[in-house]
Amino acid sequence: MEAKAVAKYIRVAPRKVRVVMDLIRGKNVAEAFAILKFTPKVGADVIEKVLKSAVANAENNFDMNVDKLYVSSAFVDQGPTLKRIHPRSRGQAFRILKRTSHVTVVVEER
Repeated sequence: MEAKAVAKYIRVAPRKVRVVMDLIRGKNVAEAFAILKFTPKVGADVIEKVLKSAVANAENNFDMNVDKLYVSSAFVDQGPTLKRIHPRSRGQAFRILKRTSHVTVVVEER
C-alpha cells in the first residue's frame, strides 16, 4: 500500500528542487526529515511540507505505521512557465521565464 502527496504550481524552478529531491529518494521518513531540516536550499522547505502531508495521508487514510515508512518514489515535474518582460536599452525587451514545479512524494511501508 502506498500513500502520496502532490504540491502543484510551486514557484521554484524544477531544476533547483530536483537537487534536494535526489537526497531523500529511497530513505526512511525520519532520515528524510533530518536531511531536509539541514539542507540550505529553497526546495527543502517545499519538499518537507509535501513529505509531511504524505506521511499524514499514510497514517490517517491507510492506517500505516509511521516508523516503517520510507520514500518509495519522489519526483518533480515542470509546471506552466510564467513569461515576463524585462525592458532593456534602445527599446529592446528581454523575456524572463519564471518556472513552476509540481512536486510528488510517495511513501510505502517496509
